[in-house]
Amino acid sequence: MQQQAFIDKVMPFKDKLFRLALRLLVSKDEAEDAVQEVYLKLWKQKHKIKEYKNPEAYAMTMTKNYCLDRLKSGQASNIRIVHSNYDDPNQNLDKTTDIQDSMSLVHKLIEELPEQQRLLIQLRDIEAYEYDEISEITGLKQGTLRVNLSRARKTIRERLTQLHAYEHKTY
Repeated sequence: MQQQAFIDKVMPFKDKLFRLALRLLVSKDEAEDAVQEVYLKLWKQKHKIKEYKNPEAYAMTMTKNYCLDRLKSGQASNIRIVHSNYDDPNQNLDKTTDIQDSMSLVHKLIEELPEQQRLLIQLRDIEAYEYDEISEITGLKQGTLRVNLSRARKTIRERLTQLHAYEHKTY
């Protein structure tokens, strides 16, 4: 009975845990390991899961903390992100290449952001969490969260503008 309750509460957001781990750790293998570790910790606490008002936020917080610990320990290997969310078989090769280049550039710019801003971009703009949920996951006040998210977006926008201006500059 307890096993089924655990599965019902935790399994629906497994993909979100993986995407968060992937954003922080960059490596697919590291992200999969992180999610496994978090699930193991959650399993050991399965009797407590029903006590949490938001098990998803709790699991996301555990994932974030585990990944940050891995990064700080220097044990995580960094492998480039490969994103396949944007495949469209009807696009021609040039357009596909342009989109892949643009996505790679945006991912590169996100990776260059400070750790906290990277996390906020992942949670809000990619995972589409609400501000109150992000606040619960990160422990940041909503005002601080919004300011950091705004700064992250502004940094990415400015860098993209600079890079595009440089590419289109005529000599």
